[in-house]
Amino acid sequence: MTRHTSFWDRRRAAVKAEEAAAQQAAAEQAEAQHQAALAEKSDAELLAEFDLPDPDTLKAGDDFSAFMARAIPEHLRRRALRKLWVSDPALACLDDLVDYADDYTQASAVTNFTTSYEVGKGLRRHIEDVARKAATALDTATDAAETPAETEQTPPVAPAEVDASAVAVVQADTPVAETAMEEPAALPPRRMAFRFEEQSA
Repeated sequence: MTRHTSFWDRRRAAVKAEEAAAQQAAAEQAEAQHQAALAEKSDAELLAEFDLPDPDTLKAGDDFSAFMARAIPEHLRRRALRKLWVSDPALACLDDLVDYADDYTQASAVTNFTTSYEVGKGLRRHIEDVARKAATALDTATDAAETPAETEQTPPVAPAEVDASAVAVVQADTPVAETAMEEPAALPPRRMAFRFEEQSA
């Protein structure tokens, strides 16, 4: 059976929650001040203060856990991690399927770039420009095809110079060509035949 809390129980719980929140806020403020003080120092001074080696001099097999302490500044921890990835071939050889292997922070540094995307319209302007360029190219190609090329004109042949044997051959070949161009006669549709054999008992 559930026990109903009294007013004083709820009040004591609220006071404890307020004290925990105040302690958390104080700790975060102290940490922010500490990080701000560390940011004013150089990397050499920070390494000497925490008695740490230079991350660039570390190699495979060295202890990188000292850089993972909470008091170490974030940029020093990242330097040590980058050196750790490079020092170990198993970590440095990443395939193209790792989505987080690329540096996506560089995209935010690019400010002067243009895009054809419009809110509510998508890539409509880009598609219209592509269609307009394609239509212009098609019109240019059509005009070039319609313009007659400058070729040498052959003199017309007089009717008397036409060979009568050539005319006869052409006339003789005409029915053959027309017959070859005719479509073949359609074959009658084939029907499937089924045969059932009675099984002897």
